[in-house]
Amino acid sequence: MRAAVLRDGRMVVRDDVPEPVPGPGQVLVEVKACGICGSDLHFAAHGADMLAAGADMEGVPDLDIDLAGDVFMGHEFSAEILDAGPGTDAPAAGTLVTSVPVLISAGGIAPIVYSNTTLGGYAEKMLLSAPLLLPVPNGLSAEHAALTEPMAVGLHAVNASHIEPGETALVVGCGPVGIAVIATLKLRGVETIVASDFSSVRRELAATMGAHVTLDPAEDSPFHRCKPAVVFEAVGAPGIIDDVLRRAPAGIRLVVAGVCMQPDTVHPFYAITKQISIQFVFGYDPAEFAGSLRAIAEGDIDVGPMITGTVGLDGVSAAFGELTSPDRHCKVLVTP
Repeated sequence: MRAAVLRDGRMVVRDDVPEPVPGPGQVLVEVKACGICGSDLHFAAHGADMLAAGADMEGVPDLDIDLAGDVFMGHEFSAEILDAGPGTDAPAAGTLVTSVPVLISAGGIAPIVYSNTTLGGYAEKMLLSAPLLLPVPNGLSAEHAALTEPMAVGLHAVNASHIEPGETALVVGCGPVGIAVIATLKLRGVETIVASDFSSVRRELAATMGAHVTLDPAEDSPFHRCKPAVVFEAVGAPGIIDDVLRRAPAGIRLVVAGVCMQPDTVHPFYAITKQISIQFVFGYDPAEFAGSLRAIAEGDIDVGPMITGTVGLDGVSAAFGELTSPDRHCKVLVTP
């Protein structure tokens, strides 16, 4: 079986991966589409730093990954059921499904994110947990269904903000996370959505996905041109949070969705003086994942404009390189 794996910091294709066998409560699926996530790009470039930061952090389990071995990735997927494990109640073979990226087995729970042993969506086939499966409804395409996961990230951020339709939202950064936030804000009926990004391509996509106003921060600070009640930080680079705290109006709610892996510095004085509430968010819960799929399948959110490229397994390595340029792509799908 073929799979694209991370080896020595590069994506390479293996032709000798053993086909997985489903155990009780599991299904074998054929991957139809899998999105390349920014976290995959970051792990490929800075995996050792990410593992070190995780090991230093208390309260969460460590990622048991050996970077000297091949690493399987791919957590934004849709797939077709091929077979079910012994005594497993699952949808019929041929059903198109998606799932939160978690595999349950007798040995415990394994995230389908980065692993030396658990296959992800950059493979022809993989295992999924039957209790977590969501059949894809309404004839939704496999490609659009694969965007359920990244759109759920945006939904979670918006839910955490408790934004009301009459409040102004400013989204700083219009990569996939920022775009998912914008689409969800539009779905919620937020009347003024402002998007800020240096890339004209990303600003154009933000407008397509629901932003009412797009701003280039190279011309002027977005806070000189709008007075948001809620700010969504979706960049994940050092200095952004502090700049928001310094420039934003008093009393805003700041939702941090961008994942910054470098040490950062903030001035608490800014936030204290302005009484700014800061909420850090990550991932989503199963209900939000299901809600994301429902919104896409029912046509409430059109994810089509986000898909800017499709590659096979042999094209994954090149796609990782192209995605480092913000003007080239938003979301590239792998179709094994």
